Amino acid sequence: MQPKEEYLFGQARTWNRFCCPHEQGRAISIAIPEFREGGFLSRDVARREGDEAMVEDDLSKLHIDKKSMTVRRGRKKRFLLLFLIIVLVIGGGILYRLGLLSPAANVQVAGVQLLYPSQTFTVLNASGYVVAQRKAAVASKITGRLISLSVEEGSRVKQGEVIARLENEDSQAALNRAQANVSLARSNLEQAKAELEDAQISHQRNEQLVAKAFIAQATVDASEARYKRAVAAVAAQEAAIRASEAAVEEAKVLVEYSNIRAPFDAVVLTKSADIGDIVTPLGAAANAKAAVVTIADMNSLQVEVDVSESNISQVRAGQPCEIRLDAFPDLRFRGVVHMIVPTADRTKASVLVKVAFRVTDPRILPEMSAKVAFLSREIEPGEEKPLKAVPASAVIPRGEQIVVFLVNGDRAVERAVRTGKRVDTMVEVLEGLGTGDKVVLNPGKDLKSGTRVEIPEK
Repeated sequence: MQPKEEYLFGQARTWNRFCCPHEQGRAISIAIPEFREGGFLSRDVARREGDEAMVEDDLSKLHIDKKSMTVRRGRKKRFLLLFLIIVLVIGGGILYRLGLLSPAANVQVAGVQLLYPSQTFTVLNASGYVVAQRKAAVASKITGRLISLSVEEGSRVKQGEVIARLENEDSQAALNRAQANVSLARSNLEQAKAELEDAQISHQRNEQLVAKAFIAQATVDASEARYKRAVAAVAAQEAAIRASEAAVEEAKVLVEYSNIRAPFDAVVLTKSADIGDIVTPLGAAANAKAAVVTIADMNSLQVEVDVSESNISQVRAGQPCEIRLDAFPDLRFRGVVHMIVPTADRTKASVLVKVAFRVTDPRILPEMSAKVAFLSREIEPGEEKPLKAVPASAVIPRGEQIVVFLVNGDRAVERAVRTGKRVDTMVEVLEGLGTGDKVVLNPGKDLKSGTRVEIPEK
């Protein structure tokens, strides 16, 4: 290709010639002008060899074969359709194998639970509360201001231990006065005894003198009267001493009333008053406290349950029981029926039964919720510990193994287990499952590992 510069209408232009081969050996030259600034575009197609008819004939042969392109497009569509069918078949097979295309099987499930052997020989269950049989609201017999409180909730106290003190200046002063009166009475008694001794000696002398006629009989009578008065004075002073000593004891009692003591060995449950409060026996005054603390004997704890009248015949005194506290659901406490209260509650149609603990535990507290299982026999050794168990209908043999179907998400997974003894309708599981796992009940032969399952709503 060689550029050629020419002038058209006074404007310079450059011709670029492109040659196309011809099938008869000729070449077609096409000149495309390139105008400089100020010019305009025009085309002039010149032929090197031949005429214009031959050029048009050659250009007519330059066309696109639309038929062959349509065939190629059809082949691509068929190939793409075949590819999509193959992908769908393979994907469907994989989804079917995974169980995504198969319908979910409706199954019933049960959880692996801890089973106590005593549940198999329980005749009756009842619920109630832990109640202290010895419980007291400790208060004072006198009215006074609380000046000392030496316990708080949870404190353990011994019988006779001082729990709190009230102000006692007045009663202490009365005690001091009574003790002084005792001292005074004793001094008066000594004086009366001295007067008695003098009167006795004088009377004896006068009796001797009157016998010798040295004195008149009137003198003897006067000395005798004096002697009797001295004897009576001594007796009076002795009685005064006893009265004074009694007054001292009374004053001591009044002073002791200001000391609030524990009536028995117990644990402080609640504190109702604090230092500075006015404590009065009846609590009738405004802002006055009737009780200082509430205590309970923890060795007297029993479970009180209401048993229906229709079931009371299954309960007897001395019957073994198993106690479970809501606060400690994994613990079992052995008990015995202590008493069947000989009256019924007609509003609830029930009878109150008191169940005592065989062994006390410091974790047991008053007012805890409790459930009592009345047993038909005593718990034997080895039956105290719980067993991990599942319903017997969930365990099936598969070949030489014992298996269950564990529910994992929305799939049933076959799991080999090692079983133990059978307890009623439950089977002990030694290995293979954990507490809380869910297993399929009554799995059929069509149930396979990996099958999608659905648990119906209850």
